[in-house]
Amino acid sequence: MTDRPDGEDPSASMGAAGGSKTEPRISFYGGKWASTVPLGFFILWAVFQSGVLGIGDTNGLVIGALIGTILGMFFVRGDWKTYADTIFEGMTQRVAATAIVAWLWAGMFAETLQVGGFVEGLIFAADALNVGAATFPAAAFVLCGLLATGIGTGYGATVAFVTLFFPAGVLIGANPVLLFAAILSGAVFGDNLAPVSDTTIVSAVTQDADIGGVVASRFKYAIVAAVPAFIAYLIMGSVLSGASLEGAAALRDTATAPGLVHLISMGVVIATAVAGRHIVEAISWGLVVAVGFNLALGLSSVSDILVFTVTEAGTFTALPFVAVGDTAGVGGSLYAGAIGFFPLIVLTLLIVSMAQIMIRGGGFAAIQEFLLNSVATTVRRAEVTMVLGTAAINGMITINTAAEIAIAPYIARIGEKFNINGYRRANILDANTSALGYIFPWAGGVLVGYQVMVGPNGLGAEYGPEMVVNPIEVVPYVFHGWFLVIVFLVAAVTGFGREYVPDRTSGEVSRA
Repeated sequence: MTDRPDGEDPSASMGAAGGSKTEPRISFYGGKWASTVPLGFFILWAVFQSGVLGIGDTNGLVIGALIGTILGMFFVRGDWKTYADTIFEGMTQRVAATAIVAWLWAGMFAETLQVGGFVEGLIFAADALNVGAATFPAAAFVLCGLLATGIGTGYGATVAFVTLFFPAGVLIGANPVLLFAAILSGAVFGDNLAPVSDTTIVSAVTQDADIGGVVASRFKYAIVAAVPAFIAYLIMGSVLSGASLEGAAALRDTATAPGLVHLISMGVVIATAVAGRHIVEAISWGLVVAVGFNLALGLSSVSDILVFTVTEAGTFTALPFVAVGDTAGVGGSLYAGAIGFFPLIVLTLLIVSMAQIMIRGGGFAAIQEFLLNSVATTVRRAEVTMVLGTAAINGMITINTAAEIAIAPYIARIGEKFNINGYRRANILDANTSALGYIFPWAGGVLVGYQVMVGPNGLGAEYGPEMVVNPIEVVPYVFHGWFLVIVFLVAAVTGFGREYVPDRTSGEVSRA
């Protein structure tokens, strides 16, 4: 996801995730397992809506989360106040705030680049460099992976690439489903490998490993998964046909180069993030540079960036950011970039609150104890259980850092039981939380890209319904995500890369 303020321990963000040393704060009819009702109901709802009916509507998922949360109340023993307080406790967790901030800032930045002609510039560059429809998904995978690694937020990279590279690729003939999946794969790569990513930081800190050592030790796994993913995108790019958009040929013919100046805007974000600045600061500087280019070079007007629309002319309509129209309102790239994520923000808050209910009700502790005592009986089975356990938790908690924090104490306990090195534990923990957070159709990484397509001023409204991809359709094609999971499952079974505590001593754990 994104980086964090200095000095804050991310392992505290979801409360007592382990739950094994304290009594549950909420008592349920049916015991600890009943605390899984809200999340369990939401997953069933999401599977039925997205998988069975093929409806990717984020608002529908919000309703499922609300009903699941209300349903859980009826299993509570005694006063419902503690349950209600836990809902608010979950919604105030930092893991939700980091995702929301990344979406809002990245949305404003990407929309400002879009009104500045960056999409047209990319189309011009693709034609000039002879990057055709067949190779565009593979190129998007590599470039999105580099951006996500540089800025440390797969969510932010997804927003930027779906807003900018996705329409450019579809307009030159790339298959929309494959291209969206390639962008998600790039986000997986960056989230997994970036030193400043929340998932990297959490996986290292919770397993008592230093961040630099963790990144270095997981590089081989990331590359083993990335190479076949790149080849798969090259092959499938030639196999799958693109969408036919009315006016696409005319847009390609009129595409011009000036918008490519925003490569500098993106470079500012990457350079600032790599220099150690907070992601909010990095994107803010990129946004300032983008606005400066738009206005200085005439790429867009002031009203394209921010406009107040009034119904009658008056004193202030002479200002460049005030216009007269049929309906009063606010618009522009800053507005459109932020407003589109509001349904997803609500869904995120509800998901994290349902996870908190499961933690406070003892559900996570019950799952962890069962796996620890009944399943993980050998080193091999222990590592396989780690892989499958993190996958299961990610299926329930769709915000990847939140899922990682919830399962981290279990990974630490089982790893310590079998003397597994902290680097190895951190890599297993991070792989699935990075990968599956961009695969499941109800996962945050997938929905943030989908929201760019279906928002009030999204790609569907601007270019047509061909620009909207149902999240369920991308599941088989997020190749790097699937390969990363498979690599660690094979590594757990075969022992590839396995290290024990005496094999290597971790450096001082970085908390700065």
